[in-house]
Amino acid sequence: MAKDAKKNMEAMNKTEKEIHWLFDLTLAIKGIHAFVELAGGIALYLISPDSITRAANFLFQSELGEDPGDVVANYLLAAAQNFGGSSKTFAALYLASHGVVNGLVVLGLWKEKTWAYPISFAVIGAFIAYQLYLLAFGYSLWLVILTILDVLVLLLAWHEYTVLKARRRGSY
Repeated sequence: MAKDAKKNMEAMNKTEKEIHWLFDLTLAIKGIHAFVELAGGIALYLISPDSITRAANFLFQSELGEDPGDVVANYLLAAAQNFGGSSKTFAALYLASHGVVNGLVVLGLWKEKTWAYPISFAVIGAFIAYQLYLLAFGYSLWLVILTILDVLVLLLAWHEYTVLKARRRGSY
């Protein structure tokens, strides 16, 4: 009987190590995403609306030369031409603040700070709710991937939190 208990503990420890490795991997991906959002928000804030329009013209010039009626290229070009002022500032601040919040959540979880877990549940839960709201109005593969990643991080964080609490109580 003792051998069976020992085998179960070893298997559980191996499983816990695999779950923790997956948790670390998802945190790394979320951390990289947070950095990209922060950098993108700063870059967007610093880039002038004229530069955005010139870049869009350069990107869509050949496509519109071949097919002047291309709906997607015309839409994106018009969006770039009208992207400025408060909408540009809002997008830049949204990206940067989203990156900062995600980055702080990732750091807190990575350092196993107990206060970070409940905060991460609230923050990531709010992000998931908002992303599902956006998906209700239109499909975006990136938003689906981001939402799946957030759900996975939330579930793994919940698991890690229960393990951390048990370890600190000495029952694990």
